[in-house]
Amino acid sequence: MFKFFKNVAREMRKVSWPKGRELTRYTITVLGTVAFVAVFFAVVDLGISQVLELISK
Repeated sequence: MFKFFKNVAREMRKVSWPKGRELTRYTITVLGTVAFVAVFFAVVDLGISQVLELISK
């Protein structure tokens, strides 16, 4: 177990971490994408609900 965590720490030092501005840009991109997908599926869900309501009448 100790060897595993030692290897993890060694690999984490090799990781290229994003700088502040780059991290901000990535965060905004992810949040924008999540918001777009959420709105998209909400609209699709609303549309399907309306169609099913019209069919059931």
